[in-house]
Amino acid sequence: MKKAILIAAMIASTLMVANAQEIGVRFGSYSGHGGVALDGLFSTGEFSRIHADLSFGSGVGIDLLWDFIYRPLDDEAFNWYAGAGPFAFVPFDAAHDWGIGAIGEVGLEYRFKNVPISLSGDWRPYFRLLENTDISFGGFGINVRYIIGGS
Repeated sequence: MKKAILIAAMIASTLMVANAQEIGVRFGSYSGHGGVALDGLFSTGEFSRIHADLSFGSGVGIDLLWDFIYRPLDDEAFNWYAGAGPFAFVPFDAAHDWGIGAIGEVGLEYRFKNVPISLSGDWRPYFRLLENTDISFGGFGINVRYIIGGS
């Protein structure tokens, strides 16, 4: 089972890197667990995008959010975003619960003018439906991403 999860994670991360407009890392909590995640953004229009995280820590998780609001705050260096989507988490051991549910996010992003890097911080509350049902409002994280083709 662990080998199948690892293989699926490797395939997902390869696909994520191959198609992303921005790729980087997320530090903080995701789906109720802490750790580090491979973070990617995929544009779906001028003011919307898919925000995907493949996370590692006490298990493997994926957050797949549709940021249906993505708007500039000033001269397009600062942007804010809000979105929601599904998540799944599979632990490495029996000490942690697996989970499937819905997650939301609200964040603020800064894009550097002359360097293809973006920094963002976001808040991600979640509702876990399975294995246990619960709600958490404490998911905060920092994202550092490279903008592919940007400058």
